[in-house]
Amino acid sequence: MSYKGYLIDLDGTIYLGTEPIPSGKRFVESLQKKGIPFTFVTNNTTKKPSEVQQRLATLFDIYVEETQIYTASLATIDYMKEQNRGNKVFVIGETGLVDLITESGFELDEETPDFVVVGLDTQLNYEKLTKATLAIQKGACFIGTNPDKNIPTEKGLLPGAGSLIACIETATQQKAVYIGKPQAVIMDRAVAHLGLPKSKVVMVGDNYETDIQAGIQNNIDTMLVLSGFTPKEAVTSLPVAPTHVLNSLDEWSFETN
Repeated sequence: MSYKGYLIDLDGTIYLGTEPIPSGKRFVESLQKKGIPFTFVTNNTTKKPSEVQQRLATLFDIYVEETQIYTASLATIDYMKEQNRGNKVFVIGETGLVDLITESGFELDEETPDFVVVGLDTQLNYEKLTKATLAIQKGACFIGTNPDKNIPTEKGLLPGAGSLIACIETATQQKAVYIGKPQAVIMDRAVAHLGLPKSKVVMVGDNYETDIQAGIQNNIDTMLVLSGFTPKEAVTSLPVAPTHVLNSLDEWSFETN
């Protein structure tokens, strides 16, 4: 199969926390050298696209345009704007998510927000959980930026946004509207960003539950790389097989694929 565009995950695919995955850098540079369009699609909401761009350059010697980075934060903002239910929001998340939301015209409100947005927050406390729970009980739209249970890092698998969202789902007895991978909200926009039909695009990632399901659920071919979340021993028991499975991105041959 000859793919004209690539959607690529970051955490666990290009790097593990602060540790680079060398094959990830080589993969990106091959795409750039061949002039093949690609977009990084990440569920990580802790940083703005500009900060992701800077981090890729500073820590991993990977240089891309800010427009080549599409995050669950951007997809969350696009979703809220389409709902036409107000512009007040309570956010559980890092400054990268909060700042992007306010810069997009939304107003922070802890008492009567129209939306409660929950992403990864390393400063999470009981007070924040309480405010979110009460606001959702009052009728605020409950949004989860992404369902990631864990984050692959050099230390191991850390709690992800999905773990925090699950806590509030339990407290409110309500399910969140999920935005990030594998949801169509983020994937449809990411594909449109490339300007290509889904049949010409492949989703590359390390997490079967998010990256690969994002492709499977949205009719996009998938490439599972065994460098992060999903271990090699789990491949044979996956309910729907990825289109491609690689031990390393170095195994991918652009000439024959």
